Amino acid sequence: MKDITIQGRDLEKHSAVCKYKWILCPMCGKKTRVKVLVDTVLENFPLFCPKCKKETLINVKNQRTSVNMEPDA
Repeated sequence: MKDITIQGRDLEKHSAVCKYKWILCPMCGKKTRVKVLVDTVLENFPLFCPKCKKETLINVKNQRTSVNMEPDA
């Protein structure tokens, strides 16, 4: 793989840092409008899916998503 440098930036190093992943809806499996980096941590995040119009509380750590099953109130 060839290193590419634009305006003094090493893009290969930059791309290794900016690895992100789209969060998929736990109900329908479609892509949402939220993306997370490797070091992103979310707790009790209200994830809205524009496709199925449902909102789900999720937790994210190390780009692994889990559905929060705790009841409201």
